[in-house]
Amino acid sequence: MVNKLRAILEPSGLHMRMEQYERLEAYHALLLEWNQRMDLTNVPPDEMPLRHYADSLLPLLRQDLFLQGARLVDVGSGAGFPGLPLAIVRPDMEVVLLDSLKKRCLFLQTVVDTVGLANVCVLHGRAEDAARGELRAVFDLAVARAVAPLRVLAEYLLPFAKVGGKAVCWKGPAAREELNQAQNALKLLGGRADAPWMLPLQDQEHMLLTIHKTIATPKIYPRKAGTPGKKPL
Repeated sequence: MVNKLRAILEPSGLHMRMEQYERLEAYHALLLEWNQRMDLTNVPPDEMPLRHYADSLLPLLRQDLFLQGARLVDVGSGAGFPGLPLAIVRPDMEVVLLDSLKKRCLFLQTVVDTVGLANVCVLHGRAEDAARGELRAVFDLAVARAVAPLRVLAEYLLPFAKVGGKAVCWKGPAAREELNQAQNALKLLGGRADAPWMLPLQDQEHMLLTIHKTIATPKIYPRKAGTPGKKPL
């Protein structure tokens, strides 16, 4: 896995230490093992270096987004993408992995303990509930990958971001259409979006959508669990 990943990252200008590659390899081994007994990912192993790891890490080329010492929450972390690779490569960042399924949280905690990631905390809960507690408006970055359409995702993410922080969403070819559909949601939630940024992935049309938190999200958001998905803003 390491050789394939390095062949993708280094031509794009993202260079990492061997220790970081070794930690990613250890994470990858656990993912393959656990994926045999629970549904973590349906991506074939030979495609994971590109579709999971490189996809998660290449946004680090955007140094304006991932500032030194940033506090980040990965909402709907699932198998740990993008939060775990980001935490491995950027130990200066404080990373919270949030997921609503206990068995996925058990997997994430196993990776954290085995790989030795002192900068990572795993939390079990729904985004709509967690964003109403002590995690509200405290993060520099609220991120998500393959979770929901943007007008739903914005309601999950923006309440976690502090004013001046950002929500960052990994999106496919429909990113621009989703952005157009989400304009009302962004206005209601206190966000302003940049134009999509194309990730330098060969034969993959994958983009990063960045939403700036310009004002505090009204207290009525997020709505109760399940509502954002059923009744998008």
